[in-house]
Amino acid sequence: MYRRILVPLDGSDTAQRGLQEALGLAKAFDSSLVLLHVVEVYPMMMEMATATTWELITTDLRTHGQQVLERAHDAAKAAGVASEAHLEDAAAARVCDFIVDQAREHQCDLIVMGTHGRRGIEHALIGSDAERVIRMSPVPLLLVKATRI
Repeated sequence: MYRRILVPLDGSDTAQRGLQEALGLAKAFDSSLVLLHVVEVYPMMMEMATATTWELITTDLRTHGQQVLERAHDAAKAAGVASEAHLEDAAAARVCDFIVDQAREHQCDLIVMGTHGRRGIEHALIGSDAERVIRMSPVPLLLVKATRI
């Protein structure tokens, strides 16, 4: 049913829950995972940082993203699920745009992603990439909610 499942990852517990759900589906449907981490660079940070500081920040963000993808790839391998990892830089676009583009580019049949479930003023200020993916996605989307205590 689902040959390729896109799993956006940001290193959060919520994204990890999405990965676990995707691993279960991939095993059930004999699917492969397309793991995605988008390095989100905020233009405001660039304006406030020196060139050296900016380089250190972006290098750290990419290193973190690579580590997130390596852990996810290792989890997939341990579960017996094939996976490929992609690290993308969001220079001029939102993360949601990269998620939708990657789903198309890698011919994914499903997107599985965690959602932080922000509401109220926090949602208004930060926005929701998941919400935007829902509106733009060319394929079905499975949202995995954050655990609430």
